Amino acid sequence: MNGSGIAQFIPLILIFVIFYFFLIRPQQKRVKDHKLMVENLKRGDEIITSGGIIGTIEKIMEDDRIEVIISDNVKVQIIRSTITSLLKKEEIKK
Repeated sequence: MNGSGIAQFIPLILIFVIFYFFLIRPQQKRVKDHKLMVENLKRGDEIITSGGIIGTIEKIMEDDRIEVIISDNVKVQIIRSTITSLLKKEEIKK
């Protein structure tokens, strides 16, 4: 009787292990990579925001804000966490 009780939990344990390796672990890696990217931003970097705006970082402020140039004489302030990706110089020219 005791062996069959453990056998009933093996599928649940197996499902948890599959979820961990295919869903939870990759998501944690993406969050870690995004946090590292946001922390390493500097003046002159070209970025894409979550709203789809492409701009160049003009000034990094202390309180989690960044001033971004999106056009000639147009500067906006955005929150660091809304930056989705950092553009490479080669990507812009294509």
